[in-house]
Amino acid sequence: MNVIRVLIVDDHPIVRQGVRSVLANHADIQIVGEADSAATAFPLVEALKPDVVLLDIRLPGQNGIEITQRLKHEQPEVKVIILTTYDDDEYLFGALRAGADGYLLKSTSQEVLADSIRQVGRGERLLSPNLINKVLREFQDLARDKARADSGLTDQELQVLRMIAAGATNKEIAEKLYWSEVTVKRKVQDILEKMGVANRAQAVAEASKRGLL
Repeated sequence: MNVIRVLIVDDHPIVRQGVRSVLANHADIQIVGEADSAATAFPLVEALKPDVVLLDIRLPGQNGIEITQRLKHEQPEVKVIILTTYDDDEYLFGALRAGADGYLLKSTSQEVLADSIRQVGRGERLLSPNLINKVLREFQDLARDKARADSGLTDQELQVLRMIAAGATNKEIAEKLYWSEVTVKRKVQDILEKMGVANRAQAVAEASKRGLL
């Protein structure tokens, strides 16, 4: 049986005690040390060579994101799981950008925590289930922004395209945007040319395919 060596880094003694107690029931997971700050964590990582570091996001001195960045630079073989009460986007995406292998909430069940350590120990990456939608939405937004930039369409043209997709006529678009119908026709033609399509229906289909709507 391969034993996963774990270092707990949290500034609350009661949290460290609770995590240690929970993981003591799993023979394949061994707590090799505890630290309450970055200042105490780095020497222990160097001395104890843990496989996984369970790391709180808010700590005295350097926070969990900064610690993760340094660990991944200095000890890239060490896996890092953020274990925190905070599920806001700034911490979540900051930790992932820093190279964290997992991001779990402290409300995670005992079994999920143990299984997560095993998964990360095997080289997998994971998130608390209720955080997955946040990440998916972020990547969807990024993909949509990239598609819009690649399309070459202006914000006004994208607005017109969305109105076309909603079934608006040139007259309705003109009234909504306080334009003349001639201006709308010109904008529509510009959109068709930029998208390489022949008509409004094709424009809507292509826009949907590219994720522009």
